[in-house]
Amino acid sequence: MNLLKETSQIVKDNIRDYGMYIALVVIMVTFNVMTNGTFMSSRNISNLLDASGYIAVLAVGMTLVIVIRHIDLSVGYVAGFLGAIAAILLMQQGLSVWLVIPIILVLGIIIGLLNGFLIAQLGIPAFVASLAGMLIFRGALLQVTEGTGTIIVQDDLFNAIGNGYLPAIKYFYNRHVLTLIIGAIGVVLYVVSEMKNRHDKTKYNFDVMSLPIFLIKLVFVSAIIAYITWILAGYNGISWTLVIVLIVTMVYHFISNKTVLGRQIYAVGSNPEAAHLSGINVKKVTYMVMGSMSMLAALSGILYTSRLQSATTTAGMLFELDAIAAAYVGGVSSAGGVGKVTGAIIGAIVMASLTNGMNLLGVGISYQYMIRGGVLAGAVIFDVLTRKRGK
Repeated sequence: MNLLKETSQIVKDNIRDYGMYIALVVIMVTFNVMTNGTFMSSRNISNLLDASGYIAVLAVGMTLVIVIRHIDLSVGYVAGFLGAIAAILLMQQGLSVWLVIPIILVLGIIIGLLNGFLIAQLGIPAFVASLAGMLIFRGALLQVTEGTGTIIVQDDLFNAIGNGYLPAIKYFYNRHVLTLIIGAIGVVLYVVSEMKNRHDKTKYNFDVMSLPIFLIKLVFVSAIIAYITWILAGYNGISWTLVIVLIVTMVYHFISNKTVLGRQIYAVGSNPEAAHLSGINVKKVTYMVMGSMSMLAALSGILYTSRLQSATTTAGMLFELDAIAAAYVGGVSSAGGVGKVTGAIIGAIVMASLTNGMNLLGVGISYQYMIRGGVLAGAVIFDVLTRKRGK
């Protein structure tokens, strides 16, 4: 009984973090039952994760932008424009993939720094500055694709980024062995990391969950990692898109949780005035976050262009809204100062799962928009209510 009471209390105290995971499980189980197992098939889960990759990358950057109380509406068309530039450099200029990708990422950083200058230096509201950027890059995308409308990318190495998979060393019961090995390594790293965090907290007399609950958490999360890995191994294994998303997530998770910059970002988001008075360079933090956001937009553009194997005039349309929705569903607070990059990834998967599941069920596009809008509204309402309860 005490175990159940403690579990219930932990969930209540961390409802913002655990709520999205519970919602994702409920959505997946529901759609799997309604589609007679099609939703959780290896092929569908693999395609779902790959299709949400470019939005997940954007959602990671958008989370930090919202954390510091700003917004970036330009990221969609920045992604579309830079994806088109990548296609032009590859197909019309004949540059190597290994040269094109760094160029595109650097261009993304420059665009982000320009946004940061408008916001931090000139004091222009982020909404207005990024809205102007959205219009500018929408026009720029149309300009660079003018005459052709679509730029076909015929570079196998570049296209493999969005469509390729890790090589198969061997197959075990029709399962991709390398994927199983990576999954096993992931489980070990997760367990070691959690045990180290628990040890560090105990060492400094911080509160930790009881050992039984801690062990249940380890087993539950490890089982989820193992199950998803097993499913992916049943198709073509882990895709390069998923590898990139995982790397971005780990890097930004480390930055936001283990570095001085990460602490400064959350301090600025919680109270910009107090952060400034405590010696934090708020303008510098704004530059860093906005530059990072547009760099991830450039990466998103690369992933999207690679997946389609072409650059189109419609690339980037509504990307920013999907990223914002994923960030809010993932637990970022509209008041700033709260949000995790891992939550952004879960939010992106939740939104992608809704779309995928409704497509499998043949739900009309009009109803899909309304349902997704309802989910977003629910996430924001949930944020407001939990903040009121915390006061």
